[in-house]
Amino acid sequence: MSVKRYGPADKSSPDEIRRRFDADVERFSNLETGQTSTVDARLAMDQIAIAATRSTPAAKHVLDLGCGAGNYTLRLLQELPNLNATLVDLSQPMLERARERISAVTSGTIDLRQGDVRELDIPLESTDIILAAAVLHHLRTDEEWESVFQKLVAALRPGGSLWVFDLVEHEHPAVEAIQREGYGNYLTALKDEAYRDHVFDYIAREDSPRSLTYQLGVMQACGLERLDVLHKHLCFAAFGGHRPR
Repeated sequence: MSVKRYGPADKSSPDEIRRRFDADVERFSNLETGQTSTVDARLAMDQIAIAATRSTPAAKHVLDLGCGAGNYTLRLLQELPNLNATLVDLSQPMLERARERISAVTSGTIDLRQGDVRELDIPLESTDIILAAAVLHHLRTDEEWESVFQKLVAALRPGGSLWVFDLVEHEHPAVEAIQREGYGNYLTALKDEAYRDHVFDYIAREDSPRSLTYQLGVMQACGLERLDVLHKHLCFAAFGGHRPR
């Protein structure tokens, strides 16, 4: 298996990533078919929805970053109905589909924000739960990771929580190789080796994942506490933390 390597200057731009998702709204409108390349996607979504609502039971507002077609907010609303929601995504068609689906099941307000989280202005202490599913891996530099986490923590009200499900790397090269091989086997079993190589190529082109330990460290440095890892399997992890009251 040979996968092309992309340097920072060769990575996909936000506009290129947006165009890919603009063309894929229907697939991402169904978690069971839209995220099959993501290991344990449904399990992670369930774990986050339950952990977020039970640890932040008085929540009134959710901020869903990289919301796609709205799957994570829809699942959250099953646990805590009628939340107000701010939905953020690069893709306007994704946002429109998310609003259509979410408005059918909540009486809460729905605010759409098209844009990149790196450039987004989020009011201080404006939300109770932040969801970030398969979005932060598009960050590139340490400065971007740190500034985005600082922005998200500042947007939480005291006692609020931030939850991430994402592609992760590993600290030791040998462990990374083991986990990557396992993920490759998963993708091959899902379809075939050509599909595995296709997925690995667009990950290499679009994504800049960081390790779970790195992200937990940044979250803690930015002021989150009671950090928890809900699930970790191969190259994917679900985790979160809380802003002190």
